[in-house]
Amino acid sequence: MNRMAWILVLVWAAWVSGWAQSPPASPARTASGLAQSASLASDSDFTEARQLLRQGKYDEALAQLSSLAAKQPGLKGLSKELGAAYYQKGDYVKAIDAFKQALAEDPQNQEVVQLEGLSYYLSGRPGEAIPLLERVQAWYPSANVDASYILGLCYIQTKDYPLARKAFARMFDVPPDSAASYLFTARMLLRQEFDPIAEEYAQKAIAIDPKLPLAHFFLGELHLYKSRVPDAINDFQQELALNPGHAPTYYKLADAYSRIQKFDDAERLLQRSIWLDATSTGPYILMGKVLQKKGEAELAVRALQHALSMDPNNSVTHHLLGQVYRDMGKNEEAERELKIAQQLQESSSAER
Repeated sequence: MNRMAWILVLVWAAWVSGWAQSPPASPARTASGLAQSASLASDSDFTEARQLLRQGKYDEALAQLSSLAAKQPGLKGLSKELGAAYYQKGDYVKAIDAFKQALAEDPQNQEVVQLEGLSYYLSGRPGEAIPLLERVQAWYPSANVDASYILGLCYIQTKDYPLARKAFARMFDVPPDSAASYLFTARMLLRQEFDPIAEEYAQKAIAIDPKLPLAHFFLGELHLYKSRVPDAINDFQQELALNPGHAPTYYKLADAYSRIQKFDDAERLLQRSIWLDATSTGPYILMGKVLQKKGEAELAVRALQHALSMDPNNSVTHHLLGQVYRDMGKNEEAERELKIAQQLQESSSAER
C-alpha cells in the first residue's frame, strides 16, 4: 500500500472507531444526519466487526459482516460498515459498491460521499472521484483540507490544471490567481511527475511576483532533478539574492557545484548551510562526499560520523563512510560500514 493510501486509511480508521462512540460535533455531522443515524442499526450490531477492523483483521471483519447480512437482510447501516471494511483492506472496487448502496439508503451521508470519492481516487479513477469530492467541498468548503488536496490531485490527473490550482488555493487559503497558488500547484504537479507543467507554473508564479520566496528555489530543485545544472545554479543564486538566510538553498547550490566538480565552492556553501541549520543530515553527508573528492579523508570521516550520530540508519551515509575508510586503507572498518549499508538497503526494500 502506498503512503497516500495508508494516510487515507488512517483517516478513515479514525472515523470508524468514532462510530462506536457518540458522534462528535463537526461540519460533517449535520442535524439531519444525526436524526437519520437514530434509524440505523444499533451500534452493538457492529461492535465485533469494528473491533476486528481495529486489530487489522479485515477478512474476519468482512466475514462477520457477511454473517450479519445473512441473518438480517436489508439491515440499515450494514453497507456503510462493509464499505469501511473493504476500504481499510484496500479493496477499493468493492468499497465503492458498498458505499453506493449506503448512499442509496442515505444520500446525504457526508462521510460516505467523501469515502466513495476517495475510493475512486485510490482505485485510479479520478474522473469519477471528482463529482463526489466536489459535493464535499460544497458542504463545507473551508473545513476539510484532505478533500481539497485529493480533489486537486484528481484535477491534475485529469489534466484540468486551472481547477487544480483553485483547489490548492482553497486548501492554503490564498487567492486562486495569486503567485502563491501557482507555486503551490507547481509543487503538487512535480510530485505527480507532471514536470513540464510544474516548470510552467513556477515560472508563472515568478512572473506574477518576482520576489516570491522559494519560487526560484523550487525551479532550482526541478532543474537539478533534470540535471540542468547551469540553470539550477542560476535559480539558487537568484533565491539567495532574495532569501540569504535560507539554509536549504546553500545546500542545494553546493550540490549543483559538486556535480560540476567545483568542490571548493561546494564546501564553502555547505559550511554556510550548516551554520544556519545544524539539524539537517543532508549537508553533512554531502560535505563528507565533497571532502572525500578533495582527498581530505579524515575530515570526511568526521562529517559522515556526525551525520550518523543524527541518523544511524541511513544506508547512504554508511556506504560513503565505507568508501572513505577503503580509501584510507582501513579495510576492516570499510567492510563493516559497507555491510551495514547493504543490510539497511535490504531491510528498506523488504518494507516496500
